[in-house]
Amino acid sequence: MEQRTTRPQFVLFGSSMVQHSYYEGWGATLCHLYARKADIVLRGYSAWNSTRALQIVDKILPKNTISMQSQPTLVIVYFGGNDSTRLRQSGKGPHVPLEEYKENMRKIAIHIKSLSENIRILFLSTPPVNEEQIEHNSDEFGQPLRTNEACRIYSEACLEMCREENIKAIDMWSLIQTRDDWKDVCFIDGVHLSIEGSKMVSDEILKVLKEAEWQPSLYWRKMPVEFGEDSPYDPVLPDGVTTINVSNIPFPLHVEWDKADVSNE
Repeated sequence: MEQRTTRPQFVLFGSSMVQHSYYEGWGATLCHLYARKADIVLRGYSAWNSTRALQIVDKILPKNTISMQSQPTLVIVYFGGNDSTRLRQSGKGPHVPLEEYKENMRKIAIHIKSLSENIRILFLSTPPVNEEQIEHNSDEFGQPLRTNEACRIYSEACLEMCREENIKAIDMWSLIQTRDDWKDVCFIDGVHLSIEGSKMVSDEILKVLKEAEWQPSLYWRKMPVEFGEDSPYDPVLPDGVTTINVSNIPFPLHVEWDKADVSNE
């Protein structure tokens, strides 16, 4: 019996920045570019923090699979924005103390590493927020629940953990603020990314995947296309004879899908 084809699997694991990433976002861009190259699996949980994520990571990414080959090829992880919110007097809410957050993220990373020696990992650190744009951003004492300074501190903790564990990471806090007008264009509501903000994220993810010394490469331009062979059923050019293989041509043609795109070099 002919075996079915299998594609590499990329898992996006995180809170609302992951769950909502298909809403004109960076997750949708990855899904589009890898449509015939990898299966993008969305595992986003709005409002979650790293503590809750750690409690279920072995259910999202279990060790007891049929074989190591069924494990994901790449896992992209994001938690931190909710962890960095102010601690409520009641103790309820998503806040996680800084050192606990860092160790949660380390344990998540160690679990993912344990799944397979071939698994690739990319962490996204906490992005900035536009405090002025966030509605209802204060606790019962009038103190801000989310601040850009807290996001910076948690971003640095995530990046420090990644350096210690030799894991690739994107400094989201710095990345978004490279635009002078980031407060005006990068958010929908001061927290969640707009189309412009998401484009910066997808560009940076693709840049990391292109530059990573991983074999085989996980950059979309360098990965094989499923059923990409020439066929007599391919579209025919106006000469009525010449066929064109469109299996590896991104749609639409006029869009610059990522800054690392080799076709633009």
